[in-house]
Amino acid sequence: MAASDAPKQADLDRCVHCGLCLNACPTYRELGVEMDSPRGRIYQMAQVANGAPITDAYRDHIGLCLACRGCESACPSGVQYGRLIEAARADLEQRTERPFFARIVRKFVFDILLPSRFLLRCAGALMWMYQSLGLQRLARATVLKMTPRLRELESLAPAAELPSFYRHMGRAFPAKGERKHRVALLSGCIANISFARLNEATVRVLQANGCEVTVPEAQTCCGALHVHSGLRESARKLARQNVAALADAGFDAILTCAAGCGSTLKEYDELLEHDPGYSERARRFVTQMKDVTEFLASIGLNPRMSEVRCVATYQDSCHLAHGQRIKSAPRDLLKQVPGLTFKELPLSDVCCGSAGIYNVVHTDMAMALLDRKMDSVALTGADRIVTANAGCMLQLRAGVERRGTGQKVSHVVEVLDEAYRAATR
Repeated sequence: MAASDAPKQADLDRCVHCGLCLNACPTYRELGVEMDSPRGRIYQMAQVANGAPITDAYRDHIGLCLACRGCESACPSGVQYGRLIEAARADLEQRTERPFFARIVRKFVFDILLPSRFLLRCAGALMWMYQSLGLQRLARATVLKMTPRLRELESLAPAAELPSFYRHMGRAFPAKGERKHRVALLSGCIANISFARLNEATVRVLQANGCEVTVPEAQTCCGALHVHSGLRESARKLARQNVAALADAGFDAILTCAAGCGSTLKEYDELLEHDPGYSERARRFVTQMKDVTEFLASIGLNPRMSEVRCVATYQDSCHLAHGQRIKSAPRDLLKQVPGLTFKELPLSDVCCGSAGIYNVVHTDMAMALLDRKMDSVALTGADRIVTANAGCMLQLRAGVERRGTGQKVSHVVEVLDEAYRAATR
C-alpha cells in the first residue's frame, strides 16, 4: 500500500502550471505566496518525488493547504489536486517521525476515539455538562477571557446535543405515505453527538419524500478526517467496515448529510483500489453513495410545505461544490421553500476556513478566511446562512458570534424540515 500513497507521477504531470488555479485558492488569495498556491504545492510535490529532501518548509506549505479543492473546479487540465494533496500528506506521514506526545494524541483521536461509540458518548456527556451546568459561562468569564486564542478555539467546539443519534442505530423509519425509495443514512461519528438534531431532521425530510430510511447498525466513521490528515491506512480500515455493511444491502441509495464525509465516501473506490477483497465492492458502494441534497433534487421534492419566512443565502461546502461537483441541487431545494427569499452569496464557493480540523490547527488563517466570508454575507442582507456540511455550520456560527450579527446558521435539510413540519401542524 505504501507506494500507492505517494503522489503519482502521472497525476503530477497533468499540471501545466498555467496559474488559473491561483485565484481559486484561499491561501494564495490571502498570502499571495506562490508556494502556498496549488501550482506551487504541485511543483514542490514533484521535486520531492524526484528525490528532493523533505524540509520543514515543505511540510508547512503542504499543511497550510485547506484541501478545499477549489483549484479543481478552476483547472482546465483536469488536475486531481485533492488526490495529490491527500497522497502528499500520506507520504509525509510515512516519512516523518512525530514527537512522542503528538503520536499518542493522534493515535487516540483518530484510531480510538472517532471509531468508538462508547467514547464519543462519554465525550458528549462531558461536553454537555460543561455547556449546560454553567461551567462554560464561568470559563468564558475567567480563564478564556484572559487567553483570547484559547477563547477563539473554544468557540469552534461543537455543542453536545442529547439524546444522541446513536439511539437510532439499527432502526428503520417508514416512509410517510407510499414508499418510493429505500435508503440508508450514514450518520457519521461526531455528528451523532453534536448534530443529532440535524440527523433526525434528515430522516424526517426523507420520510416526507417517500423514503424508508434505515440507519445501519454496522456503520462507522467515514474516515474523512483520517484521509485529510494523511492516515490512509486507518481510513481504509473504516472504509472496509462501511463497504462490508452497505455495498450489497440492496438500498436504492446510501446517503449522508455531511458534504465533507460524502466526498471521501464517494472516493472509497480509490482508497481501496489495491485491496483485492474490497475493490469491487467499493466500486459498487460508490455508485450508490449520494449527498442528501443531490438525492432529494433527483427524485423531485414533495411540494407539501408551509412557509419559512426568511432571507437566506447559501454557502457552498467545498467538498460538495468542488469535490462532488454539486452546486445547483442545494440552491434548487431552497428556492422551492415557500416564503423563503434566496440571495446569492458573493464568492460562495471560496472556503470559509473550516476544512475538517483545519480551523483548530491553523486558526489564524481559518479566522482570516472566515472574516472575508462574513463580509460577503453582510452584502446579502440575509438573516439566515444555509450550508450543507456540519463543519461549515460550526465555522459560520463562530463567524456570526464574532460579528454579533445574529444570523441563524442552518443545513439545507433543516430548512426543509421546518417547512414540512409546519405543514403538518
